[in-house]
Amino acid sequence: MASSLARPIGIFDSGIGGLTIARAIKRELPNEQIVYFGDTKHLPYGDKSSDSIKEYSKKITEFLIGLDCKAIVIACNSASTSASLLLNKSFGKQLPILNVIDPTIDFIVSKGYTKVGLIGTKRTVSSQVYAKRLKLKAEQIELNSRATPLLAPMIEEGYYNNQISKTIIHSYLDYDRFNGIEALILGCTHYPLIIDEIKSYYDHKVDVIDSSRVIAKEVKRNLRSNQLLANKEPSGQDIFYVSEYTKSFELSAFQFFGEDVKLLESKLFNI
Repeated sequence: MASSLARPIGIFDSGIGGLTIARAIKRELPNEQIVYFGDTKHLPYGDKSSDSIKEYSKKITEFLIGLDCKAIVIACNSASTSASLLLNKSFGKQLPILNVIDPTIDFIVSKGYTKVGLIGTKRTVSSQVYAKRLKLKAEQIELNSRATPLLAPMIEEGYYNNQISKTIIHSYLDYDRFNGIEALILGCTHYPLIIDEIKSYYDHKVDVIDSSRVIAKEVKRNLRSNQLLANKEPSGQDIFYVSEYTKSFELSAFQFFGEDVKLLESKLFNI
C-alpha cells in the first residue's frame, strides 16, 4: 500500500466532463496521482432522479476508496447537488469529500459581485442549490439561473467552436434576467470547453467563472490542511475509468483533459 501522501486523488463525474477539473488539479498539483471515474453508462446525471444520482455516487465513491484514494472530488454539479451530503455523512470521517459548489460560492462572495448569472443542467438549476447556499453567505448578491440542457450533450458530441455551438450558446445567453450581470457561473464541468465562446458573447465584459480552477485551488488547500499533499512526483500513472467504453468517449477525453487518455472500462454497474 502506498504511503498516505502518495495515495491518489479520486475524481468522478457523470461522464468525461469532469476531466476539465482533473486537468486543473493536475496543473495545480503536478505531484499528485489521480484516479478518475466517468459514469458514461448513466450520463447525463442532469435529467436523473436525486435518488438515482445518490445510488450511483455512493457506489463510485466506494469503488474509489477501494483503490486507496486519499480524497474524493465530486467533479459534477448534479452529483454535488444531490449526493454531497450523503457522501460526507457516509465517508467523511474516512477522507475528505469535496464538491464543486461550495468553493465556487466562496469565490463569488470573495469577489464582491452584486448580480451574477448561472447556467447548468436542469437538475442543478431546479434544485436552487447555488441560490440557497449563496443566500446563507451573501444575501445581497442577486443570482439569476437558467437551465441549458443542450450544452453538455452538444459538447460531448464535439460541437463547439463552430456555428452550431454559437447559435445554441447565444440563444441561451440572450436572457432578460442576465442583463447587467457582472459574472456568469459555469455550473457544469463541460462548460470550460466553451468558455471562449461565452466570453466572446459578452465581449469580455462579464467575468466568466471557470469553476475547475477554483476547485483545483480548494483541493490543494484541503490536502495541505489535512497534511495529505504529495511531496514528490507520483510513482504511478493517472488512471481513467468509465462505466461504459466507446471509442468516441476516448477521443473526446483528449479534448477535456488536454492530452491522450486511455480509458479503462469498469464493470462496476454490471454486477
